[in-house]
Amino acid sequence: MVAQKEIKKFRNKYGYFTEDGSEYVITNPRTPRPWINVNCNERYGYVVSQTGGGFSWYGNSQLSRLNIWHQDLIRDDYGKYIYVRDNKSKKIWSTTWKPTCVDTNYYEARYGLGYTNFTTVYNGVKTEQLMFVPRKDNCEVWVVKITNLTKQQKDLSFFTFLELCLGNGMDTHREFQKTFIETRIDKNLGAIMGYKRPALVPGFISTGAKDFPLSAFLSLVNRKADAYDGDMETFVGMYGSLKNPKAVVEGRLRPNRNIEKWGDPCFSLQADVKLNAHQTKELVFVLGEMGKQNNATRIIKKYRTKGLVEKELEKVIDFWKHITENSWIDTPDEAMNFLTNKWYRYQAISARMWAKTAYYQCSGGIGFRDQLQDSNCLLESDPRLTRKQILTHAEQQFPDGTVYHWWHPGTGIGAHTEMTDDLLWLAFLSLNYVDETGNTSLFNEKVFFTGKKKEAGTIYDHCCRAIDKVLSRWSKRGLPLIGEGDWNDGMSHVGLNWKGESIWLGHFLYGILTRFNGICEFKKDKKRAQRYRDRARKLKVAINKHGWDGKWYIRATRDNGKPLGSKKERRGKIFLNAQTWAIINGTATPERARIAMKSAYKYLFGKYGPLLFTPGYDKLDPTIGYLSRYAPSVRENGGVYTHAACWGVQAAAIMGDGERAYSAYKKMCPIDRAQQPDTYYGEPYVTPGNVDGPDSEKFGRGGWTWYSGSGAWMQKVAYNWICGIRATREGLVIDPCIPRKWKSFKAKRFYRGSTYYIIVNNPRGVNRGVKKIYLDNKLLSKNIIPPPKKKKSYAVTVIMGK
Repeated sequence: MVAQKEIKKFRNKYGYFTEDGSEYVITNPRTPRPWINVNCNERYGYVVSQTGGGFSWYGNSQLSRLNIWHQDLIRDDYGKYIYVRDNKSKKIWSTTWKPTCVDTNYYEARYGLGYTNFTTVYNGVKTEQLMFVPRKDNCEVWVVKITNLTKQQKDLSFFTFLELCLGNGMDTHREFQKTFIETRIDKNLGAIMGYKRPALVPGFISTGAKDFPLSAFLSLVNRKADAYDGDMETFVGMYGSLKNPKAVVEGRLRPNRNIEKWGDPCFSLQADVKLNAHQTKELVFVLGEMGKQNNATRIIKKYRTKGLVEKELEKVIDFWKHITENSWIDTPDEAMNFLTNKWYRYQAISARMWAKTAYYQCSGGIGFRDQLQDSNCLLESDPRLTRKQILTHAEQQFPDGTVYHWWHPGTGIGAHTEMTDDLLWLAFLSLNYVDETGNTSLFNEKVFFTGKKKEAGTIYDHCCRAIDKVLSRWSKRGLPLIGEGDWNDGMSHVGLNWKGESIWLGHFLYGILTRFNGICEFKKDKKRAQRYRDRARKLKVAINKHGWDGKWYIRATRDNGKPLGSKKERRGKIFLNAQTWAIINGTATPERARIAMKSAYKYLFGKYGPLLFTPGYDKLDPTIGYLSRYAPSVRENGGVYTHAACWGVQAAAIMGDGERAYSAYKKMCPIDRAQQPDTYYGEPYVTPGNVDGPDSEKFGRGGWTWYSGSGAWMQKVAYNWICGIRATREGLVIDPCIPRKWKSFKAKRFYRGSTYYIIVNNPRGVNRGVKKIYLDNKLLSKNIIPPPKKKKSYAVTVIMGK
């Protein structure tokens, strides 16, 4: 039987997508920057690159790492490796391209949702290293499948290697840290154990960094290991290298040596494998967090069970199917389909909500606004995850309504700042959740505030305190004060003296007030509802009186009264968010909305998507903040900041401009950008946080991939605003804003316990406009599907036209 040839989609010089978009296959490891995968559950995980570089963690991806890794995206030479030695020819290679960098006969790194698989063919041997993190256990599994492709017997030895960290991955004082680590061999479990002795004062060490020590193990679970080593010096050799470590060159680990407390700690196991012609064998390794030793014992014994590894992998795959298959789109744009249905959500959950790390941003912490917005893209697939995130963030609010800007869960580490927008995202997501589910019980849920005094409040109370705090920080002109920064952290010095104003925050707050007063009415809190309506009305007047610059809205005023985002400025003349949110939340009059978006199209909507502002600042400015430290057009200093650029797409769709909305989306779409991979740099399957703007010599370069907010908002604008399927309190709105060339598309939408199968036909080739809509063949009076009375499947047919 001839094996079916794999269909390769969106192929470039480094790799391709599989037919259904669920895997990305890298065939050339020399990508422009490391292209990674993030595989984890809620507690344990790893990041791995196409070279085999990366790191593992338990609990906190910055403060509690298992192995040492340094953020060097040029060399990418720290990771967890498996060496292969041919004991006859003495040839050495590895199951991943690094660390040996051998010119193999065949190589691929195959990334799936929840797993990674490396395949190497060299010296007549094929190795397939499958890696994944089980849904419930604090460990990772490596299944190494070895096949002899020749007619001769093969005598091989396999050596694992990782350098132990067992604590704060950002502390570079290695010689100090290693003195607290000891390794031990347990032959009965076929494992090597590593422990880091805790500090007497929990969390603190003399380097000034906080440390949360771990214990870990590595075991060969499907057979006995032939040798063990826990010492870098004996494995690598003095002045040796990871490319040709001494132990692998010699073909043996120091026989069963137990180095305990006095070595340079690492984990290495040796497994000798003899293969007859065309024979295949497997090695199964488990690396994990030990906790108490009985946890290691339990996990090791569990994964010795025949067939258990396959079952655990199936659970991982099934989880991601649940997330990706509850709601999907099937449009003429296959790139949009792949990313919207699968990879954007995967990025949001795996890298940002769970791992809180990747290769660029390795924080390990939760940002108050960040992970809330990441959870926004899960409402169509599993709103329970969004609700859980809302409750997690509410716990980080102080009784006065202020919040931690970011924090490391369970550590006592956090930043209680004067950022002024963070507070409002709790209400924003709570409103979205209720629109999606109709479940107002969220507002009755009680959550403790943070701080010394134990005080609890309902989510409704938490939201009200946040809104009231922002309303208390008010200028004499009737505008919100910007403080230490609003959405743009880099505007860190605009309002430190509490005089600078934020026009963008005014737009955002206006939308919160107008939406939340309906919740106040529902809660019979009529005085508050009326107060919020009055404040919203006055705020809209103030924005249009003081924020309009003639052809667009200014972004803010400094403490000294000087505007940001004005035609009078030499740099930073026009800002995107000040225009888009005027449209999104309706603070602009229809005429000003048209003029503001026309200006945004002219000055900001560029070759690689909408710029955050232009031109970027070319000098350090103490009245603006740290964004002026960046080179012009880099990150928040006038680059394409994906998070905000998505709001440009949304605003264009609201204005009914389907061509511009779709064009802006396509200019940012990572699959399309990666058709020129050496210009783009980033992975084709996830979004970057930013793309360099026109002032940069690297114009178009994607940076900080797997970034918070970016993938989530790309998913939202594709599904909710281009395809136009979104939840409201009234029901499910169907309002596509598409390119004229789309004659039809399909979608599946999970909504309030029911499933809707939607067909949209566009016979006249319009951008926007629903002429007729049928629910189970019954004509509806408007393009809003009412909340379902029964949980079942529904058929929806939409006819676009004018």
